[in-house]
Amino acid sequence: MSRQRQGGFLIAKVHRTGGRVFARMLRERGLEINPAQGRILFVLWQEGPMTINEIARRVSLGKSTLTSGIDGLEKRGQVVRVRSKDDRRKILIELTPENEGMKAVYEEVSVEMTRVFYEGFTSAEIARFEQSLRRVLENLEKSESDGAVTPVPPG
Repeated sequence: MSRQRQGGFLIAKVHRTGGRVFARMLRERGLEINPAQGRILFVLWQEGPMTINEIARRVSLGKSTLTSGIDGLEKRGQVVRVRSKDDRRKILIELTPENEGMKAVYEEVSVEMTRVFYEGFTSAEIARFEQSLRRVLENLEKSESDGAVTPVPPG
């Protein structure tokens, strides 16, 4: 009898648990944002103002999750919606001056999360692990783009 592989289950569990730990670390430093809002802010910190569609492409969130995340950030004064100067039909999501200190705290927590995530790993183990995850991601992206599903061999 073959043993069932649990990679997908473990990745999902790591994702959920990591999100809770990350949110707790942010809360401990006075930042009340959820993981989706963190992804939105991260892309805005990296690339500056952009449309909701541009944000959606970069953060891989569903439209409703993205919209509610932006709404929550807007209510807290972290982002604003502004008309593009280049194209008046476009609405851009832009960081506010109140957001200035958040980036440093978020980056500090990200560094701490990486430390927690890889605690006890050697550099070689980290490199192998990340190489394996990249291969899994490539397999999933290929399957997503061509609709093919490759069976997993038993064993």
